[in-house]
Amino acid sequence: MKLCLRALLVCLAAGFAAAEAQHHGVNNKLLIRGGTVVNADRDFPADVLISDGKIVRVAEHIEATADVGRVINADGMYVMPGGIDPHTHLAMPFMGTEAADDFRTGQEAALAGGTTMHIDFVLPVNGSLVRGYEAWVEKAKLSVMDYGFHVAVDTWDEVITPKEMEQLVSKGVNSFKFFLAYKGALMVTDAQLIRGLKQCKDIGAIAMIHAENGDAIEAWQDHVVRELQIT
Repeated sequence: MKLCLRALLVCLAAGFAAAEAQHHGVNNKLLIRGGTVVNADRDFPADVLISDGKIVRVAEHIEATADVGRVINADGMYVMPGGIDPHTHLAMPFMGTEAADDFRTGQEAALAGGTTMHIDFVLPVNGSLVRGYEAWVEKAKLSVMDYGFHVAVDTWDEVITPKEMEQLVSKGVNSFKFFLAYKGALMVTDAQLIRGLKQCKDIGAIAMIHAENGDAIEAWQDHVVRELQIT
């Protein structure tokens, strides 16, 4: 546990130091020396050189040249990439509630645990995917780390919805979510889902599906409340 915590501190210090150097216009190369680099396939002793916030070299020994603004001694520590959380709901309104964390507090907590990027879910505003995206861009102005967006599709208009999905892809959104639960709130019909899947294929986007059966859930909820009288 102690070693893991020290490893996270090395990763986060590297990210913050690079950002700080870039902001202040000083020598913005950062060298992490003497640690054990952990990748997906293996771990090995190596130094890591970072320039403008990007890893530019990983090698057994890297000299600290004059343009290196800071050297971190990672002897006895793991050096690993930050985590990516692909499923978050920050400042999201849902069924009369709103998520407690916004883009600042949620991201600060993520950074403290070693997550350095996340993908948040956008809900449409008044049926519009684009207005929903714009609302989330505004929420994300509090951000202190990298993020991306999935966009939920909760209805279907034969003309407007496909155009808005294509417009969002041009803005960098590459995944859309379709709910088969939450009837009366976010749920789409099977026919709407099929149209959405076809549109995702046409524009090169990824379709995400919340795979339940909203009609069956509603029927059993009704049974529990009306017949079993459980509330």
